Amino acid sequence: MGKEFRTFINAEDIGPLDKAMAEAMEIKNNRYKYQHLGKNKTLMMIFFNNSLRTRLSTQKAAMNMGMNVIVLDVNAGAWKLETERGVIMDGDKSEHLLEAIPVMGCYCDIIGVRSFAGLTDREYDYAETVLNQFIKYSGRPVFAMETATVHPLQAFADLITIEEYWKERNKRPKVVLTWAPHCRSLPQAVPNSFAQWMLAADVDFVVTHPEGYELDPKFVGNARVEYDQRKAFDGADFIYAKNWSNPGVTRLEDYGKITSKDMSWTVDTEHMSWTNNGKFMHCLPVRRNLIVTDDVIESPNSIVIPEAANREISCSVVLKRMLEQL
Repeated sequence: MGKEFRTFINAEDIGPLDKAMAEAMEIKNNRYKYQHLGKNKTLMMIFFNNSLRTRLSTQKAAMNMGMNVIVLDVNAGAWKLETERGVIMDGDKSEHLLEAIPVMGCYCDIIGVRSFAGLTDREYDYAETVLNQFIKYSGRPVFAMETATVHPLQAFADLITIEEYWKERNKRPKVVLTWAPHCRSLPQAVPNSFAQWMLAADVDFVVTHPEGYELDPKFVGNARVEYDQRKAFDGADFIYAKNWSNPGVTRLEDYGKITSKDMSWTVDTEHMSWTNNGKFMHCLPVRRNLIVTDDVIESPNSIVIPEAANREISCSVVLKRMLEQL
């Protein structure tokens, strides 16, 4: 592969997208072709936060590759972990991450980490403090199973899904990432990664959201931003709905807050009528009738289930490449 594949965090880590997509389709046609790579190798999956698709798809991908799998839920059945240096540990946290990480590395060959944003300290979150400690101290290849700022396995699966459902090869698909309202403050990891991967792909990419919800330029780059949702949806082939809390780009003090609850942004049948018979996408789980109405997510144009299924494929490609480097 050229450079050693030690981390998978951002779109550029996967290398040329055409090669990655070809590998994904190869694996989808034969999920067990590379079982020999994982024989007597162990994946450790570390969860600081809840998961359904990531936990199941990553474990399935590892099993497809012939790997043993250890799943550690830090919040259930493990010592509470301190993550900050310099802290006097006289509270309820019995072990420091700086000892726990190298110990974890002793028991596995590859590590997957899931750790969400706290949404109170933007500098801490965007420094990817927890993930980077694993990269620095584990001595193992590390991949992101969603972190404070990114969710690359989801974005890779999203791209695979768009590739499968786009039939008009003579033109680029119009892909729209739209903000939608939510009752809780959510991180920007999914929209950050989706923007990053769409910008790397050959698509016409548009982001639409209320003013003040601008994503970090590190991820959204020079993507076209349209504050009028109807204009953004016009002629779209794929609609990717996702809520995110305020990224604090325009006003740092707004970071992690809900600064809009505008229900007119909920994706309903009228919204989808503005598109070019567009497909509806979402990473799941989804709050129905906040993000999207029942009729849209249950419609024939909803591809959220195939999208979720492709999480197994995106992770398989990443594990294959990491195993090839061991």
